[in-house]
Amino acid sequence: MWWVVGAVAVVALLSAYLWWTAQRVERIHLRAQSAARALQAHLLRRAAAAAVVAEHAEVTELYAAARLALDAQPAEREAAENDLTRQLQVLRPDELPPGDPATRTLLTASRRAVLARQVHTDLVRDALTARGRPLVRALGMARRFPQPEYFDIVEPTLPDFPAPAGPEPALASPA
Repeated sequence: MWWVVGAVAVVALLSAYLWWTAQRVERIHLRAQSAARALQAHLLRRAAAAAVVAEHAEVTELYAAARLALDAQPAEREAAENDLTRQLQVLRPDELPPGDPATRTLLTASRRAVLARQVHTDLVRDALTARGRPLVRALGMARRFPQPEYFDIVEPTLPDFPAPAGPEPALASPA
């Protein structure tokens, strides 16, 4: 009689562990997909801001790279973003109109793209680690999700541009 209770307890614990593992794999994959969409959105914002800055500063190479990044197909996306990043890195502060809000938008979008890329890379690594576990592979827990892929681009940084003239915006203090 006790062996029946023990067997039921073992089956219940094993079922709970398998359910928990399946939920974790699903959560990690959904987060990785969400991070990929967020990264794409931030890269599109950066490309749009670069196009506006290029129009204001009349830098044709930067404008061409920004348009290519905006119009790129998924297979060409990494190369187009790398070209845009290289164009942004050679951009000199004296080429830009002083105090242009488009430049501040470009700086903000570039910083957010860096952060989004780091988050995406971390989540893809976690998802690939979860997929590689023997139990997950044996039971095919991740087969309904596409395998996440890294988005390899040059670190999108910009040179330091001078701060716009005028008062610094006040930060709201928490109430």
